[in-house]
Amino acid sequence: MTTAGDRTPRICEWISLADALRHFASHEGRTQTQQHIKPLHWYVACRMVLEGGFLPDEIKPRPPFVVDRRGGNHLLRFEPESATGSEATVLGGLKTKNVDIVVDKPGIGPVLAVSCKGMTGAFRNLTNRMEETIGECTNIHIRYPALVFGYLFVIRANWYPGAADSSVVGQHAHTARHNDVAIAEDDQPVEAIVRFHAALRELTGRDGIRADPSRYEAISLALVDMRSGRAGRVFDSFPPFDSPLRLERFFKVLYRHYDERNVTSAPNLAGRNRRLEWSPDSPAFRADVRPELDYEFRRAR
Repeated sequence: MTTAGDRTPRICEWISLADALRHFASHEGRTQTQQHIKPLHWYVACRMVLEGGFLPDEIKPRPPFVVDRRGGNHLLRFEPESATGSEATVLGGLKTKNVDIVVDKPGIGPVLAVSCKGMTGAFRNLTNRMEETIGECTNIHIRYPALVFGYLFVIRANWYPGAADSSVVGQHAHTARHNDVAIAEDDQPVEAIVRFHAALRELTGRDGIRADPSRYEAISLALVDMRSGRAGRVFDSFPPFDSPLRLERFFKVLYRHYDERNVTSAPNLAGRNRRLEWSPDSPAFRADVRPELDYEFRRAR
């Protein structure tokens, strides 16, 4: 993330979740440019390769990896020059739509997608996001009912004005207006965020291709800490530990649904659709080339 200016084209970088969320917490440019959330796109795209076992060429934006095949082994190599920053344009049932991260299998089409959204303030308007959220999902599922769709929503956890240790890089927490406060004086999310969580719970858990097209297969809601020394960390106590919207469950659900629809239920195509396992000898696994990660590589045994 060394390029300057919101208008500068950017390409997918291999980045940790901590760095992606720290950028989201501290970014002070216009949110309309999407530069505050782009690193989260890159994190998801790279994770789809390393943990998910999808080929880099199948993903947009294309992650910075190259696959070398030696015999029956797949070696993953980090190559920044191979990355791109372009989003996929998906032809939905009602209109075309740019989707943040898309896995597209040759000869089959889009099979997995993730939409990333972020909100920095004005949390009383969260419910206004629901129409957009439902519409995007319905539009894609009408044309691709078997597509596994995930929705990843991050919110700046601005503490109430005057809270101890509330400062971060920039002025977000110090200048938080009442409408921009996410964490109240009792260290719990404000009512608007609790209601938003309840609404999102009704939109997740789509478990079959004949199920409601307005529901996502997986949704995650994460509050991003804004306090000094903690900026970019996920607020751990919300959503509740039994919530289906916990971030640690998000990718597991996506992979499970992909496997059910494209491998288990399609044995004749299993060889083409099965997610790859990377050779333990992959150069990308070396500690000196990779950031600190919060997930495991999908290694061959």
